[in-house]
Amino acid sequence: MANPVVRRLDFGYFVRPADETGTGRARVEPCLGYLVDHPDGLLLMDTGMGAHPHVDAHYRPARRDLPGALADVGVRLEDVQLLVNCHLHFDHCGGNPQLPGRPIFTQRVELEAARGPDYTLPELVDAPGLRYELLDGEAEVLPGVLVVPTPGHTAGHRSLVVRRDDGTVVVAGQGHDSATAYGADVLALRAAREGQPPPLPAAPAWLDRLQRLDPARVVFAHDHAVWQP
Repeated sequence: MANPVVRRLDFGYFVRPADETGTGRARVEPCLGYLVDHPDGLLLMDTGMGAHPHVDAHYRPARRDLPGALADVGVRLEDVQLLVNCHLHFDHCGGNPQLPGRPIFTQRVELEAARGPDYTLPELVDAPGLRYELLDGEAEVLPGVLVVPTPGHTAGHRSLVVRRDDGTVVVAGQGHDSATAYGADVLALRAAREGQPPPLPAAPAWLDRLQRLDPARVVFAHDHAVWQP
């Protein structure tokens, strides 16, 4: 079987206010999606930023729409067959309403939260024709392509694991905000395994599962950098 190809999509950027960065300074962050060109179909991870006056005033987004981002890699909306959002905040599911009828693989706890108050933009979650395939844990959605729960940023956050002959690619979404943060937790996990006494930083419980899948590359929703072992 041919190797799946993972391509990055550019959905633009937004400005995270200083009170959300932990640094006291505002930060401009990319909004990135990933297209998995698999022999059994095209799978899209995240669809860009939704629009709302309050969102726009707070984050000052510069959007690139889903058709334009897909066109950059020679793909049309109608070519996309499967969809995964790392979670259902507005900046990851903004293009979902343009993809009715496709299976959207979603953790049950994530969809329940997204349908609650003050979580996301409701019109993005229950747009006409959206079709959810609910998961309660890890699942193989295409041969060699796994959805793995990576809770933290949200309770139902998930990452995508794509097996390739030349190494596994993990599309980590917002499981970590950056490659640097991911690498720091990998080192913390290593230190614990090697018997370093406490105190040590606590890595997420699911990180061991991702690392045992032997990633050659880990990519992120809000960081252009790539983590490599």
